[in-house]
Amino acid sequence: LENFISFEPDMAMFNEWIKQLFGESEGKDGKGLFPTSCIFSTDLHSLGQYIQESGAGLMFETVIKFNECDDDYVIGEQEGNLDGLNFLSGEKMSLVNDKARQGTLLAHTEGGVGNLILEVEKKDAANIGYLIYFLEKACAISGYILGVNPFNQPGVESYKKNMFALLGKPGYESEKENLEKQLGLC
Repeated sequence: LENFISFEPDMAMFNEWIKQLFGESEGKDGKGLFPTSCIFSTDLHSLGQYIQESGAGLMFETVIKFNECDDDYVIGEQEGNLDGLNFLSGEKMSLVNDKARQGTLLAHTEGGVGNLILEVEKKDAANIGYLIYFLEKACAISGYILGVNPFNQPGVESYKKNMFALLGKPGYESEKENLEKQLGLC
């Protein structure tokens, strides 16, 4: 498993795209890594336990780290200090994310989970574009190294053909009847 990690919540759909890119491109002929993704710190409390205790030998993490963030927030003081976090008052949220990333990488490495860090200078359109280009090129090259065509999708075509037949798309009539028999629908 390759687990793509971001500590930026607004990168969640970008991580979904990475899973699609690598899954469709490399996941053929029993080859390629199974791509998955997490948004930390959100997923640290759910999937972090599994990664920490069971991830060794099963996965590695590719962490996307942005060196600069435009949308940084200053942490305010909470009346009554109910969460005990007022010591962070006046600090930027990026500091908390950096320390969460560092602490997580240390813990996961100690737990036997390897890490790669993709450092991106700034979270802006130009650098996201560079990251997209880098990932697409890396995916194409790794597909060819694995001996698969990274530009076709035979598995996707298989389920689409079944779906079209079951929906009654013209030209799929005989497939529909066979599939419905397999499903016990007729």
